[in-house]
Amino acid sequence: MPRHRPRRVPLRVLLGVVAGLAVLLAGCRSPERVAPAPGGVPPAPESLRPDWRVLTLPTPPGAPGRLLLRDATACGGRWFVVGAVADAAGVTRPAAWSSPAPATSSPAAPSPVASAAPRGAGFAWSPLRLTPRTAYGAENVLTAVGCRDGRLAAVGAKSGGVHGNPRISTWRQLADGSVVEVPAEFEVFGGPDAVNVGRIAGGPAGWVIAGNRGTGAAAWSSADVGEFRLVSGVPELASGAAGRTWAADVTAAASGWVLVGSVRAPGRPGGDPAVWTSPDGLGWRRQVLPAGDAPGDLQRVVRAGERLVAVGRRGDALAAWVRDAAGWRPGGTLGPAAGGSAQVAGLAAVDGGVLAVAVDPAGSSAWFSTDGGGWAPVGLPVALAAAPDRSVAVAGAGGEVLLLVDGGAEGARLWSARLPGGPG
Repeated sequence: MPRHRPRRVPLRVLLGVVAGLAVLLAGCRSPERVAPAPGGVPPAPESLRPDWRVLTLPTPPGAPGRLLLRDATACGGRWFVVGAVADAAGVTRPAAWSSPAPATSSPAAPSPVASAAPRGAGFAWSPLRLTPRTAYGAENVLTAVGCRDGRLAAVGAKSGGVHGNPRISTWRQLADGSVVEVPAEFEVFGGPDAVNVGRIAGGPAGWVIAGNRGTGAAAWSSADVGEFRLVSGVPELASGAAGRTWAADVTAAASGWVLVGSVRAPGRPGGDPAVWTSPDGLGWRRQVLPAGDAPGDLQRVVRAGERLVAVGRRGDALAAWVRDAAGWRPGGTLGPAAGGSAQVAGLAAVDGGVLAVAVDPAGSSAWFSTDGGGWAPVGLPVALAAAPDRSVAVAGAGGEVLLLVDGGAEGARLWSARLPGGPG
């Protein structure tokens, strides 16, 4: 039988094939990593990359000074930011701002048209008129804010007196939009048993403030911010033979109030995450969440749809706990960058998920989850290493999130972004 010789391929065809492969391989290269903005945090390749926009707050009427930003929240179609203004001599006066919340309904990534809009488009910040009623109130720094039905309530403080103790005031917004100080007897928030007055939350049943006294975890309850009632040294809240209690945050739930923190049992290094529930802010029931051999605590809690998501320490990392119809269960770990000495600086719910921001002396991290289970890292606009004079807070409304950072001498800055989503 005749033998068949291999068919020769013309040189021009081989050259064409090689050229085609080169084009194909070039198109399949890994995408170049986008360089972060100067001073920003380079996100990991799998990170969410929000389009952070710088927002500018107007200086309230009065003497010029440096803005101090401490906390933010949103409800009823309004954003709120609170803090103070410090003049050249360091004298402070309370300050608060409000803006209509942008019309957002989902955390979809911004379109090219939206990205081309002016920085901070969609916000119209106005300083609120604040009316102090006491000498200490006139120098308050508003440290925590909550809201209900589109109106804010805030906690403010100014150190003073013979011992330099914080003089605490609460503030409430009236129907005309102004914000007035609500003076209280010194022993309500201070006195020899005082430890700290923390975060405030509004809900259908009124308002609750989380904090701690010499007796352990404490709460302050009010129907209208007109007067707060201290609840401390009562069963379930108070420290006892089971351990030392500590309350860190509070939120409103469908059935009342949820306070989170920890219980440290005698002889146990670290604590265990703890939750307190109350229908009215007066009577509380404690639940210690099992954490195995690893010590833990809960530092922030937020309501996200029908779930509650709390974030705190579990062993050497930050992790979540989730409450749904079946009760509390462990959620996901926020990642190795959130371990060590990191603290949860802020937790906010947005359409489709929850954003957590953590800081520690070595750096900072942000994480997004749709349900508290899997968490994806989120690129931040600046590095947020922990410092004694640094404040960090986040707030969410619709698909938009606010991030505020006050770096002391570095000044205060405010950003917003749409979150594009994350893992389930």
